[in-house]
Amino acid sequence: MVDRVYKREIPEFRKALEKLRAEFSESGTKTDWTHLRILPLLKHLDSLEKLPNSEEFSMEFSRLRKGVVMFHSDLVYFRNNVKVLKKILESEKKSRGIRI
Repeated sequence: MVDRVYKREIPEFRKALEKLRAEFSESGTKTDWTHLRILPLLKHLDSLEKLPNSEEFSMEFSRLRKGVVMFHSDLVYFRNNVKVLKKILESEKKSRGIRI
């Protein structure tokens, strides 16, 4: 089940991070969030995207009983980072008087 969630959610995180990357570049913020958080997160996504696409991963994952929480924690990690980056972007836009 987690492998299906991986396959579904990881591309969604990529889209969200790419959108945030573009919005941060337009926001004029003093902090370079793209290099601090977005690019490292995208790099991490690259490595995770390779896992579910291999047949070895799917076969191994179907037998996995222990350690599922580690895979789940990856998804939680990305979910939290995207959420916080959205809040930071919103705050930056408000402080600059840009309409959201």
